[in-house]
Amino acid sequence: MSNYKRVRALIDLDILENNVNEIKKHIPYGTRIAGVIKADGYGHGDIPIAKTLENLVDFYAVSTLNEALNLYYHNLYKPILVLGPLPGDDYKELIENNIRATVFTLNQALSISREAKKQSRIAYIHIAVDTGMNRIGIRDNEEGAELVKKIYNLDYLQVEGIFTHMYAADESDLSSANAQLRRFKRFLFLLKKRGIEPKLKHISNSAGIVRNIGDTYDMVRAGIIMYGIRPSDETDMGAMDIRPILSIKSMITYVKYIEKGETVSYGATYKAEKRVRVATIPIGYGDGYPRSLSNKGYVLINGKKACILGRVCMDQMMVDVSEIPEADTGTEVTIIGSDGAEAISVESLASLCDKFPYELVCDLSKRIPRIYVRGGMVVGIKDYTRDMYRDFLY
Repeated sequence: MSNYKRVRALIDLDILENNVNEIKKHIPYGTRIAGVIKADGYGHGDIPIAKTLENLVDFYAVSTLNEALNLYYHNLYKPILVLGPLPGDDYKELIENNIRATVFTLNQALSISREAKKQSRIAYIHIAVDTGMNRIGIRDNEEGAELVKKIYNLDYLQVEGIFTHMYAADESDLSSANAQLRRFKRFLFLLKKRGIEPKLKHISNSAGIVRNIGDTYDMVRAGIIMYGIRPSDETDMGAMDIRPILSIKSMITYVKYIEKGETVSYGATYKAEKRVRVATIPIGYGDGYPRSLSNKGYVLINGKKACILGRVCMDQMMVDVSEIPEADTGTEVTIIGSDGAEAISVESLASLCDKFPYELVCDLSKRIPRIYVRGGMVVGIKDYTRDMYRDFLY
């Protein structure tokens, strides 16, 4: 740990496990869970997250083939669904490794079928249905149902699942979410009339899970709530004991006084109106800390708020410790997380800088090592700079 005092992200795997168990309690018994670990596990580290989820979820869901293959490279063989569209060049490795593709055009299905025939394998696919988001998916009408029928009848293909994505289940007005649910249900009826009933039907995402929208189907896709972050500020978590698994710590590297009239950082955007005690902290936008928090963000030192002075630099930032006399070189600093009675959540930090909470954690730089904790003990370290895992115990 001595090499990681500059800045480190602490990931509590016990809390991750708690969050998944809370999801299980909240959804109907027997409903399967796809753990969404795309974008490097929303910035938390995909492999340690996936290993922790191995006996807790039924599927992994990712966005790209490379994300899926990385799981296999680390001996994680639970079914993997790639939620995003795939270039045709990816189909060979996809089928070789029994990875599920998302399909929404006949050309995709034909290409996968041909490649599966070459390999003498069955390719498992999930059909994406567009129920209003207008991103990807087959239209939810008679024409779309006929298209699914053509795909369903192709050789070497098995339509294992069908899904749609809720785009407004995290809003206070649930009319759009409920309309999507009705459209999905109607499309499933159109398919059933054609003798098509995929094994796994899924629509509910994190917000849908919290609000029990669409969780009566075969599977739900748990993403941001696994990591303890609310889908939006309009989403009331109710009785679910969902807690953040991430905290970020740094340290003070330098303390000095500046006099009235002196300025701090680039552009001289902060000018002292009195004598101020200033601490320098070795974290900046190069680590993913938003530059837009300049002159308005804060950190916690010994349970007290210390406001950012001036612009956040690439590698450092300065804070006011005039009211924290015990703050000195080497003192721990909380960037995200709890310190005494105070806390800085991902959501509150994102709100301060007009960012989306998902964006904030996904933007965390690879320069920040991820430290994994169980039972208060460090069980693993992912050091991206050195490209290695250390002491990852399972």
